[in-house]
Parts: sequence; C-alpha cells; structure tokens
Amino acid sequence: MSDTFEKKTEKRFFDNKNPKANERDNKTKDWIPITKLGRLVKQGKIGSIEQIFYFSIPVKEQEIIDHFLRNHLKDEVLKIMPVQKQTRAGQRTRFKAFVIIGDFNRHIGLGIKTAKEIASAIRGALLASKLSIIQARKGFWGGKEGSPHTVPMKVTGKCGSVRLRCIPAPKGAGIVAARIPKKLLMLAGYQDVFTSSKGYTRTFGNFAKATFQAIYSTYDFVTPDLWASQKLIENPLSL
Repeated sequence: MSDTFEKKTEKRFFDNKNPKANERDNKTKDWIPITKLGRLVKQGKIGSIEQIFYFSIPVKEQEIIDHFLRNHLKDEVLKIMPVQKQTRAGQRTRFKAFVIIGDFNRHIGLGIKTAKEIASAIRGALLASKLSIIQARKGFWGGKEGSPHTVPMKVTGKCGSVRLRCIPAPKGAGIVAARIPKKLLMLAGYQDVFTSSKGYTRTFGNFAKATFQAIYSTYDFVTPDLWASQKLIENPLSL
C-alpha cells in the first residue's frame, strides 16, 4: 500500500507563482497579527528574517515567513504514508505527510503532520515546515574563491538509529547523498557536499530529521570568520 502512495507523491513541487498565489496574497493583506513579533513585522520595524534568527525569536505565525520569503519559497511533498492504530472498533488509518520548504538560498524547513485526510496532512505539514524554517550556513572547501558552495565544516545529525555526516566537498563534486538528504541539501542551497550515513536509514522520518539536524548544526561551531567584532543590535522585542 505504501508503494502506491510513493508513486502518487513523487516530486510534487508547489511553486508560489501560480493562480493560487493571489489568494495567498489576499490572506496576507488581511493578516491580523496575534503576537508581538507579528505586529512588529507588519509595521515594518523588522527589516529581514535574519534579524529574527539573530535573536533566536520563536516564530508562531506562518505569515511572518510569507512576509519575508513569499516569492522565493518552494515546497515539496517528500512522502505520504498510511499509519494505523488499533482500537476497539478495529484499525484506524490516518495519513502522515512529510513536507520540506526552502528558497535554495540558506533557508530550509521540515514539517511532519498526521491527519485523517491526505489534503489536511499536507496542509498541516506545510504550515509546520514554515514555522520550523532555519538558516543554513555555507562555506568553502580549500581556498575562498567565488561564493560559498558547501558546508563550512563536518557536521553530524542524528535521530533514532540514523546518523548522517555532511563533509565539505570541492567545487564540481556535486551532492553525493541518498535521495532524502540530497533533496534537503539542494533546497538549502548547497552545491557540493559529501555525506556518510549509518543506522537504519530506511526509516524515512528519522533520515529526514537527521539531515535537518545536520544542517541546523552548521551554526553550532564558531569559526574564525565569526570572531570579528560586530555592532550590537537592539532586540526587536524590546522596542
């Protein structure tokens, strides 16, 4: 049964440049913020999403992400799989959706949602992926020529028994990875990455989460290029 769902959901790309984009634009125009961060964004007091990442402010509204990245985001349904629960009345079947979202320029999000209907699961996973967007850090292999193209250092992500290690690669090497990590790394904007994985990688959710954690950990290590003195910025929430 899972094979049929995989065939139906292979490479489902949703580009925001479609007729439904007008509906989304109307929703954002009628957006009434319910958090202080949302009010500051709508008033124009926060200039970029990097300012939110700088202070690690939690994002509770998807309209904040749409405000900054609406014209650049692309999302893909990685997989829809049925999950079952045994009850007194028998087996209850629901559908679990995995959705990734990114702009091919250092922003990536992963969302997982379970619902009774496929459409509801995809919609919920898309919302969860927007709220979980993180910033991916890029670096060089060897000399610093051109634009950053790979991970800045060796990073490891883990979930369950799955361990995924991302290794910097020279220009032209491409992304050497399995199907799931390759999609996340491409959507995050990496061009050249070597990967090494171990564990039970057939567990789809754990493999995707391990990759997402590896990308997230690129900012855990403070390299010398981040040592330079920076001008202190006032926290937007203190305005």
